[in-house]
Amino acid sequence: MTITYEWRGDVDNTALNQLHAEGFGGPAGQTDWRARLQRHSLGWVCAWEDHRLVGFVNIAWDGGVHAFALDTVVAGRNRSNGVGAALLGVAAEQCRAAGCEWLHVDFEEHLRPFYFDACGFGETTAGLLAL
Repeated sequence: MTITYEWRGDVDNTALNQLHAEGFGGPAGQTDWRARLQRHSLGWVCAWEDHRLVGFVNIAWDGGVHAFALDTVVAGRNRSNGVGAALLGVAAEQCRAAGCEWLHVDFEEHLRPFYFDACGFGETTAGLLAL
């Protein structure tokens, strides 16, 4: 298995909607990822295995020093092989290169070992308001 990683890679809406459906459950949506990413993101990382999208993370930002990892997803057959950590590693490098000082992420409790141990994020206090 050879995985390649691409910053701001060409996103196929259908493939990304299918990957999201697999990763987060539910049917494939009809999100126009290209438009969303171009409008709101510093960048994104695509993981490819033989021209097949097997991983993705979106990096939104405030236009300054704060970047935010969103929508991290890896295809089921590629999980637990370091793909997710590599996605976030590439994202962190690119955020640094863009002048960001912080990369934020929020996650569900069961993902704590992934983000803290595999990816090197530190624990912070944060708030969340359901809208």
